[in-house]
Formats: sequence, structure tokens, C-alpha cells
Amino acid sequence: MTEHSDLPIAEFAFPGPLRDTLVAAILSGAKTSTSSLLLGYEREGEPLPTVGEREVVVDSDGRGVAVIECTEVRLVRLADVDLAHAIDEGEGYETVAQWRAGHERFWHSPEVRAEFDDPEFTVDDETVVVAQRFRVTERLDGA
Repeated sequence: MTEHSDLPIAEFAFPGPLRDTLVAAILSGAKTSTSSLLLGYEREGEPLPTVGEREVVVDSDGRGVAVIECTEVRLVRLADVDLAHAIDEGEGYETVAQWRAGHERFWHSPEVRAEFDDPEFTVDDETVVVAQRFRVTERLDGA
């Protein structure tokens, strides 16, 4: 990954089964969108993704497996996430309600609540989601 060492790292979920599933969906081409909370960027003082930005996707072992390029970034209320975005997450969602239930489970998980240092953290219709689209530009290390 040395030729990509200047690129930021893209971590999907936390290391473990969910990350492994998401990385596999990225590599297969099924996952071309992702959702995160604006609050996470604000709390970390990180800039939002920008169109054209490239990142190295890492697996649960921290190994770079692909380079992705951001193709779209939208800030939307949780209540306004659309079906195309939900389907393009590549996790098998067929409805926005399924997508929301799956993401609420993740965002209300002990890991996310610990990351936000808020054991009662919850999302609602007004929570702002960073809806990002991307494409794989390169597979790394035989991924």
C-alpha cells in the first residue's frame, strides 16, 4: 500500500463481522453508498468528504483492500434518506424502513455510544446523515 500511503483511510463500521461484510460488498460492487452521522465529523473536527477525494478502504485487519473515490456527498435528515441510497448501501435493504432499522441498531450500539461518550445517544428524524456515494478505482493486494 506504499503508493497509497498519502491517502486517508476509510473504515466501514468497526473491525469484525460487519466490517468484513461491508468490505466484501464494496469489493463485489454491491456497495456504492454509505451513511454516517454529521455529528461524528463535528465531534472529531474532521472535514466532510468531498467529490473526487480518494481513500483506502481497510479490512478488519487494517489491511488496505481498495481505493475508493467519492462521487457525491449529501447532507440529509434521517427521515429523508431515499430508497436508491438505501439499496446502494449493498446490505440487502429493500425498503428505507429496513435501512433505517439496520442503521439505528448500529448507531444505538454500545460501540457508537462509547465513541460518542454518550450511553443514551439516539438518532431521530432530524438527525443529519452524510449520504456518500463512491466508486472503487483500484483493488489492492489481490483483493
